[in-house]
Amino acid sequence: MPLLEQSDYRPPFWLPDGHAQSIFPALFRKVTGVVYERERITTPDDDFLDLDWRFTPQSVSAQPPLVILSHGLEGNSSSQYILGMVKHLNANGFDCLAWNFRGCSGEMNRLPRFYHSGATDDLDTVVRYALTKGYPDVYLMGFSLGGNLTLKYLGELGQNAYPELRKALVFSVPLHLSSGSAYLERWQAWVYTDRFNRSLKDKIRQKAALLPELVDASHVDKVRTIRDFDNFYTSQLHGYKDAEEYYEANSSLYFLDQIRLPTRIVNAQNDPFLSRDCYPYARIKTLKQVWFQAPPQGGHCGFYQAGYQGILWSEDLALRYLLKAY
Repeated sequence: MPLLEQSDYRPPFWLPDGHAQSIFPALFRKVTGVVYERERITTPDDDFLDLDWRFTPQSVSAQPPLVILSHGLEGNSSSQYILGMVKHLNANGFDCLAWNFRGCSGEMNRLPRFYHSGATDDLDTVVRYALTKGYPDVYLMGFSLGGNLTLKYLGELGQNAYPELRKALVFSVPLHLSSGSAYLERWQAWVYTDRFNRSLKDKIRQKAALLPELVDASHVDKVRTIRDFDNFYTSQLHGYKDAEEYYEANSSLYFLDQIRLPTRIVNAQNDPFLSRDCYPYARIKTLKQVWFQAPPQGGHCGFYQAGYQGILWSEDLALRYLLKAY
């Protein structure tokens, strides 16, 4: 497919760059009025996942479409970009299922593993469970790490995707994990790396206290970058030799040509998390079911727009996309 047309996103003048456009919505936007119904399900390996449902009023008398939302690194169903999307889609007739990755729902999961960029087994567990509810139309949406997870999942399914799955939409996706990890090692990205690592290292300490014979927290103080964490922990807990093997096995860039349902990727060109390899213009042009949109501005999971009245540009785009016929 050709690349999508020029974006109509415009930031406020007082959010001049990708850092400001990323940080301001994450820290200062407050979405209210979203009350979830939580449900815990058991995974095939006897762990658990916490699912947060938000139903439309129409759900009482009819079966609306469902959107399954996957959050980003160290996010959860209460991340502002998730809450805002859920609120907007609910108001326009969509049920929403915002699931929490293992260890992200407020309670540590039971097994010596976490979530990661390629843990599509958990997403499949969630999708299969949602389908038991009888939804005839299901859409997948992902943000950042959750976007990579969603694309990899769809590529793995290929032509065997469940017939109820209609479309997918992902934002701010690190399509190439290795170069994305290296990009976050720049001094300009230290504020993001430091925040992520503090949270991730705390989870390792919790996991080691829970499973002292299976998880070794002795390397925590050596972690300075995301790659360090992935070398010492993500790769080792999930069966990979090192971070690089983990990155190569799970980068969604390598799964795009196998996707068989309409899918849109939206990566802002000034996203401070994304390397040049996360803008695969030439590869996208050869694909039949994947569209790529790269607005000049927007930041990382940002898209706070000029004249903001409670709705982000990404939320308005999502609604328009889901309602389109193709």
